[in-house]
Amino acid sequence: MESTIENRLEWTRDIFPEDHKYLTFLKKVFRHEFRKNGFRRISTPLLEETSLLRKVYPENHNMYGLYHFQNKDEVDVSLLPSATVWIMRAYVESEAFNELQPVYYYYIERCFRQARKRKEQYIIWGEIIGESDPIIDAQNIYMIYTALNKIGLWEGISIRINSYGSAKEMDKFGEELDSFFANKTWIMSPETAEEYKINKLAPFYSEDEDDKILAGSAPSILKFLKKDSKKHHESFKMYLDDLWIPYIEDHTLFFPEQHYTNSVWQFHDADGKIIASGWRYDTLAKNIWSPKDYPAAGFSLDVGHIIDDLKSRHISIKNKDQIDLYFVQLWDEAKRVVFPLSLEARAKWINTMASLWTPSIKEQMLK
Repeated sequence: MESTIENRLEWTRDIFPEDHKYLTFLKKVFRHEFRKNGFRRISTPLLEETSLLRKVYPENHNMYGLYHFQNKDEVDVSLLPSATVWIMRAYVESEAFNELQPVYYYYIERCFRQARKRKEQYIIWGEIIGESDPIIDAQNIYMIYTALNKIGLWEGISIRINSYGSAKEMDKFGEELDSFFANKTWIMSPETAEEYKINKLAPFYSEDEDDKILAGSAPSILKFLKKDSKKHHESFKMYLDDLWIPYIEDHTLFFPEQHYTNSVWQFHDADGKIIASGWRYDTLAKNIWSPKDYPAAGFSLDVGHIIDDLKSRHISIKNKDQIDLYFVQLWDEAKRVVFPLSLEARAKWINTMASLWTPSIKEQMLK
């Protein structure tokens, strides 16, 4: 019988040493940016009860389907589709709202989304909870903007921004979209036409070219913003202008999730791929189970796309694992002599290097 070794799940991805070199580099770059800006690292479980997520991702929501299953206790659980809900749940559950606000979290893990081409993704994520000032949104963009500049990826990248306004303003906008799209659903792709039944924003986040053209001719939500939302959006743009950050107002920029408020934004590379997305979600906490809402703003970076861009631009990453000494031996008797010598040489190298380090680093390396 012919055998096969193709056992990896099709929605997962192997990360080989060559890509890990880039991944380690990106982790270092963004960890530095996070710490410099007051973020602290948080880790949450990869699994959560599906009942919590269904408050944000409805059962019939096609675009961001969940990988969910029953555990041994017959509880329906889901793999992490994004960090936002997990982190907000952790924030409320741990009563972090009693700390000095806002709190800054960063998160470097994997997530699993059925709707993406890369269904298992490595993500670099940031969340700021406890502040509604639009300067927070501008700060997040500035941090990514400067980091991409540092690693040589700014050329050809564009920043697009839009607003969701408030829930009431979004409802009014939805009524306008109903009128506009009423006799145009036949133009939509079959998937988008089906999604449109449960989310009027479906044409805006579709990847189909005809859907994008249709969305481009739709009304803009900016016309529906009232005093507070309009002020938030104008202040957001003002801070970006103050920082000399170029951006494009894009009235078609919306995400599948329906819990966002006010500012949303994206970084696109020269090929139009999304390498970073940001959002504000001031009403998410109540959407799950919190008795009170907490203003928050977050963002994520698509590590896979950034690595692809680094490779395509032939941006080299320094490899510190250089070889200083190499032993060659022939036959078993030589191996018996060389093996202890190689271990002794490694120990001497560590001791030599450790003499140049501070006491704390030396202790860590010699453990």
